[in-house]
Formats: sequence, structure tokens, C-alpha cells
Amino acid sequence: MAAGVMGLAADHAAFELKGELTAWLKARGWTVRDFGTHSPEAVDYPDVVLPCARALAAGELQGAVVACGSGIGAAICANKVPGVRAALCLEPEQAALARRHNNADCLVLAGRLRSTAQNIALLEAWLAASFEGGRHERRVRKIHQATRC
Repeated sequence: MAAGVMGLAADHAAFELKGELTAWLKARGWTVRDFGTHSPEAVDYPDVVLPCARALAAGELQGAVVACGSGIGAAICANKVPGVRAALCLEPEQAALARRHNNADCLVLAGRLRSTAQNIALLEAWLAASFEGGRHERRVRKIHQATRC
């Protein structure tokens, strides 16, 4: 994915990770739109993830990275927004496949389950991959049809 505007959102469990990801992205030419949280104080992840996911669905962002302690809550939350394809990834191969096969536009990270270096490796793999289309396009289209029910 070519550098553009990336949305970032994290709860308190991934607050420090969000700061590291922000610096990493900016060093590579990305503009970062930070949806919070802005301190390590406890916050409910829907309060930061939903605005980020909505901005992604509205076309205001080229991609998004959301995180919480396990990544599970952030993934569930982001995927509630129609048009968003959020993938919780714990291994670089998952992150690459999320882009190549599912055209995931939102990477979900687990702040407590992976180190900063491991999460950056996931981000790097996700950004380096491109959607392959083909048979995968049909599957992604079916996912979007389901959200219009």
C-alpha cells in the first residue's frame, strides 16, 4: 500500500504501541490520523475504534490499524461498521494473507500478546501485500452483500 492517510486507534492496553506505530508510519511517509486514546487511562475500545472504522468506511482513510489488549474486542468492533474488513493478525503471514485474499483494509493488533517489534512486523507485512482479486474478489463481494441484509 502506498503511503497516504492511515487511521490509528487503540485503547489503554495498546496506547504505547499506538505511539510506536505512529512514529514508524510517519518515518515512512504516512500521514497518521489518531483517533485515540491519548493517555494510558482506561477507555472503552468502542469509543476509539468505531470513529476510526467509520472514517475508513467513509473513504477518509487509506487504511486503519486498531488495537486493544487481545485484539479481539477491537476486531469485533471494527467489523460492525459496514464496508470495513478488519483482520486480527498475530503472525506476518496472516497479515499478508488478510490483504492478498480478503482485501482487509483494517489491521487489528494485540497490544498485550505481541511485542512492539512483532506488531511492526505485522504492519509491515500487511502494507507490503496487495489484493490478488480473482477468486478472492467473489468472496469479498459476498461479504459486502451480507452487510446490506
